[in-house]
Amino acid sequence: MCGITGWISYDQDLTRLPGARSTLDAMTATMTCRGPDAGGAWLDTHAALGHRRLAVIDIEGGRQPMLVEHDGRTHLALTYSGEVYNYRELRAELEAHGHTFRTHSDTEVVLHAYLQWGEDFTGRLNGMYAFALWDPRTEELLLVRDRMGIKPLYYHPTPDGVLFGSEPKALLAHPAVRPAVDAEGLAELLAFTKTPGHAVYKGMYELRPGHTARVRRTGLTVRRYWGLEAREHTDDTATTVRHVRELLDDIVTRQLVADVPLCTLLSGGLDSSAITALAAKGLADAGRGPVRSFSVDFTGHTDHFKADALRPTPDGPYAHALADHVRSDHTDIVLDTAALMDPAHRDAVLTARDLPIAGFGDGDTSLYLLFKAIREQSTVALSGESADEIFGGYRWFHDPATVHADTFPWIAAGVADHFSGEHSGGRVALLDQGLLAKVDMAGYQDARYREALAEVPHLPGESGLQRRMREISYLHLTRFVQMLLDRKDRVSMATGLEVRVPFCDHRLVGYVFNTPWSMKTFDGREKSLLRAATRDLLPAAVADRVKSPYPSTQDPRYAAALQARLRHVLADPDAPVRPLLDRAAVAQALAADAGDSFRSATEVVLGIDTWLRGYGATLEL
Repeated sequence: MCGITGWISYDQDLTRLPGARSTLDAMTATMTCRGPDAGGAWLDTHAALGHRRLAVIDIEGGRQPMLVEHDGRTHLALTYSGEVYNYRELRAELEAHGHTFRTHSDTEVVLHAYLQWGEDFTGRLNGMYAFALWDPRTEELLLVRDRMGIKPLYYHPTPDGVLFGSEPKALLAHPAVRPAVDAEGLAELLAFTKTPGHAVYKGMYELRPGHTARVRRTGLTVRRYWGLEAREHTDDTATTVRHVRELLDDIVTRQLVADVPLCTLLSGGLDSSAITALAAKGLADAGRGPVRSFSVDFTGHTDHFKADALRPTPDGPYAHALADHVRSDHTDIVLDTAALMDPAHRDAVLTARDLPIAGFGDGDTSLYLLFKAIREQSTVALSGESADEIFGGYRWFHDPATVHADTFPWIAAGVADHFSGEHSGGRVALLDQGLLAKVDMAGYQDARYREALAEVPHLPGESGLQRRMREISYLHLTRFVQMLLDRKDRVSMATGLEVRVPFCDHRLVGYVFNTPWSMKTFDGREKSLLRAATRDLLPAAVADRVKSPYPSTQDPRYAAALQARLRHVLADPDAPVRPLLDRAAVAQALAADAGDSFRSATEVVLGIDTWLRGYGATLEL
């Protein structure tokens, strides 16, 4: 993986501009954790490109920014983050066209693919990527993001060009950018919507998945090169199951390519178990293996587990059953409450994410600690992320009231507030009511929902449940999954771990998106197609396990520790979050009998306070 950054300035000669190199170095340095192995910078008359490298393929030859030069002149310059899984096939095709290569990296393949096919080369790439390609011949910059938005890419237009980077912190390191957030930005931050293109900070944007941005002297133009389309599904159930399996076999095999240690993330659920089993099979077929797998657990969690409506079973027994079944080299990463509440760990997560995005609670911190432990033994991990969005795995997909609610289904299901208690007011319960009135979170959510519905592609005559379930699927694949992919990318890259998500292969996503809902639930359960396609690889108990989300600590000391942190913030007269709080609600949260009722809301407050302190962010409401 890697981190990219830079800017274009048509009104200045950056090679002669005092401070240009130091500014580029500062922007690049913000992403050292994304690329701990090497750094690079390149300045041209109007372009500055920075790069931090996590070496995964062609350790020696893949340094960046990478150039194509001829007769002493630079024809193209590229700063690139990601993996193109079909780069070997593309390389062979390009060699047939007369291209020669000096490295074995996928980065160089991307450069030559652009030389051969121009901007249309995006349609040939299979992978996860975000990159910036500068053409000195035309003085144009091309920003590209992968189809599903696995890798992030932000940009900030300027009067004479653009700034860009893998993360907002890279852009914020440039003197032209201020960390300011207006009412709409705060609504985006709190509303649990993840609007495509929205970056929260004023003047900053996130390039949408499947889009390019072309920057010229005349301005910036955004173009979509891929999106979900409605197509008639003509395969019967047996053929569909078989094709899903064929795709998964090919996808996982491609994503096992790495010149560094590789592993899987294993929770014991259907998704991660399927990926681990497919990886074990792929490695065995290639004469490699066994597959390494890692799980997260909390001290005493399995022994003292209490089932609830969200999590009916602990992960441990199922993860171990799958690991034994495929004979993986398995490790449990066991965390305790002290580690979850360690300010250094919580601050590291906030720094990784650039924003106080709560809702996952201790899940963010535990994920960071899990990845940090894995990184000591592996550089690449395969994850089961996105299977629920693709195959219809969440419970609310199967609840008629939620399905037909006139809002985002995860909001109707109360996902963001599952820690916050029945009557606590949710994740914004501790914020001042006047502030919330300015933000108008409900109105913002409704507007974003209407926009999303208007985008959904439909087949002619499509109606009833099939039409609505296509909408539900689209909402999850373009909004909800973006929250999870962003979380996974930021937290993993904060530890220098590359996480690959096989279920996000665009071929699989497009195929299953057009599969009728009745076929996706043909056995009367969630994720029918995935279960049927991989059942032969899994123990029966794992294949039939009911969905259980990423685990959360049940240690009551965690809620008590949150209360203590909140009390400490209130005692600080200079705490920047204090003016934003509802004092009466905070008093309730600090009551001895509050328990977990304000857990999510407290996480939000503590996150905002740390963010305002660390980033010097200003709220312009």
